Amino acid sequence: MSDRIRIYELAAELGMSSRELMDFMADEGIEVKSHASTVDNEVADLIRDHVISERRSSSEQQEEHEEASAGEVELEESGEEPGEEEEEADTEGSKEIHLKPPVILRDLAEALGCKPNLLIGELMTMNVFATINQVLEPETAAKLCQRHGFNFVPEKREKSERSAKKKKQAPPSRREPRGKKKKTSGKETRAPIVAFLGHVDHGKTSLLDKIRKSDVTKDEAGGITQHIGASTVEWQGHGITFLDTPGHAAFSQMRSRGAQVTDLLVLVVAADDGVMPQTVEAIHHAQAAEVPIIVAMNKVDLVDADTDKVLLGMQQQELTPEEWGGQVGVVPVSAISGQGIEELLERIILEAELLELKADPSLPAEGEVIEAQLEAGMGPTASVVVRNGTLHQGDVVLCGESYGKLRALIGQKGERIEAAGPSTPVKLLGLSGVPQAGDQFQVVADEKEARDIAESRLQEKRRESLDTTRGASLEDLFQQMSSENRKELKLIVKADVQGSVEAIIDNLNKLESDKISIKVIHSGVGEVTENDILLASSADAIVIGFHVRASNRVNKTARQQGVEIRLYGIIYELLEDIKEAMVGRLEPELREVEMGTAEIREVFEISKTGRICGCYVSGGLIRVGASARVERAGDVIYNGQIKSLRRFKDDVKEVRQGFECGINLDNFEDFEVGDIIHVFAVEKQTPTL
Repeated sequence: MSDRIRIYELAAELGMSSRELMDFMADEGIEVKSHASTVDNEVADLIRDHVISERRSSSEQQEEHEEASAGEVELEESGEEPGEEEEEADTEGSKEIHLKPPVILRDLAEALGCKPNLLIGELMTMNVFATINQVLEPETAAKLCQRHGFNFVPEKREKSERSAKKKKQAPPSRREPRGKKKKTSGKETRAPIVAFLGHVDHGKTSLLDKIRKSDVTKDEAGGITQHIGASTVEWQGHGITFLDTPGHAAFSQMRSRGAQVTDLLVLVVAADDGVMPQTVEAIHHAQAAEVPIIVAMNKVDLVDADTDKVLLGMQQQELTPEEWGGQVGVVPVSAISGQGIEELLERIILEAELLELKADPSLPAEGEVIEAQLEAGMGPTASVVVRNGTLHQGDVVLCGESYGKLRALIGQKGERIEAAGPSTPVKLLGLSGVPQAGDQFQVVADEKEARDIAESRLQEKRRESLDTTRGASLEDLFQQMSSENRKELKLIVKADVQGSVEAIIDNLNKLESDKISIKVIHSGVGEVTENDILLASSADAIVIGFHVRASNRVNKTARQQGVEIRLYGIIYELLEDIKEAMVGRLEPELREVEMGTAEIREVFEISKTGRICGCYVSGGLIRVGASARVERAGDVIYNGQIKSLRRFKDDVKEVRQGFECGINLDNFEDFEVGDIIHVFAVEKQTPTL
């Protein structure tokens, strides 16, 4: 047994939040850095004794107060008729708590309308030491209920009126008219927004499948996530909103956006693989966004799992795990067996409690765009997460350079909903255009205000674009002149969502080459259209589509116009094909392959033929029709071809090393004894970028 205990473990034992315990310790002069800090058992025992002593004292004072209050009531009501007292007593005695065993302390506290730590303190006075998630004996639960004026009924009953009443307190489906809304005196705790990041194929989506009890991975092209998905789950009375982000290298922008939007980041690392390039990138995104990290060490049930390899990789990225004295929690999990899922969710709730996430559901909504697209039958849509306030159908929303009155809100299961509160993912219908993924959205007073702001933003963007094209320097002009000599591959990019368009263009721009450049002349969200084909035809461009279709009519137009359409479902296949297309636009490269050398030893004058050089083949072979280069004292004086070869009086096709021959060069007779003839072949090779 360890001689030290972590703060969050001690807090759970005492039925307190980590923040409450840290504040309590600070008041007592015990400073700790975080909930993951440790204290030795002697200090922990002192804290336990102190907390128990305070709770006993508080419980005794409460009992004395209740007895005094009861006495005052008896004196005040002494003048009433006996029948009225009996009737009131009967009414008091009829209050019941109906819970289905096993009874969890947290559930009982909720039913009684009090904090769990109050019940834990009362149990201590009864010499019962319990945690917030502990199962209570029915007799113990009955005693606690009696202290609070309730009768405990351990039966299989419908949910109590108290629970039903609490459910009815969810955000209203319709908003009060502006100006009549009541101001709230405080803010409510909201669910944490949690992103799952990590290297491709380390099991991010599979873990979420296990948590959501869904099966998303089978629908992902190539088994990799290529969009940001959002969903909300309930666990032990807590809501958690999850974002699943792509792991492939091409989707860096999406991962960055996922880290920026979230409150917590779960870094998924495969135990058999360790920390990989996209894992490191995800860590950097989280550090830049200053988001707390929890490491889910997946695939721990595999034979070749190596936990120390994962911990070492974390340490090398300045993420010191708790096992090594650091602050970063590491939860061993398995997306296949479900091992560690409960512990992971518990750790997420613990970290969220420390962040003290708050929101005000009564305010107009605001939040972030996770993804945006153009959908058939729906028009522009945007998947968003509400950060604060409540979003309603009919609200006027300003979203980057797009705006509109919301025709509908679509929930995570595809159902229409009327309102979405804080930390809720929802799809918006009714925008004027497809916003950029990562844009902020907010509810505004009316459409005119939204349109004016959107147009102002668009004009500002155009001004910035014009400013970047002005004032070209002389160096810029020279660069432009040199780039004009390079070939160019023009593309039209269409994808199903805005985030994919961004990822594709970003990665196309990374395909660098001194010989050919890529120019995306048009990009957009939605299926390939006839207008795309006509534009590609006039610009000699290729149309590439990602997760979109091209209708029969569009394909027919493309054949008529001689336009190539390439459709993809996996981004790395797209990038590989574009590389090949770039190479295909280049001229073949010519390479010289040396065949042989000959030394000129004599020069003959022949009346009919002209000057012929008598040579000795010193290497390789000499062949009729091959390319030849004559060098004299290191300088090239001729570049041409071998016209003919003679051995004695016979014409021959080739002469090999060690033999003598006469060489007749095409259109060249100005050779001298001592000149060297280099003979070579010219081969065409596939060009490289």
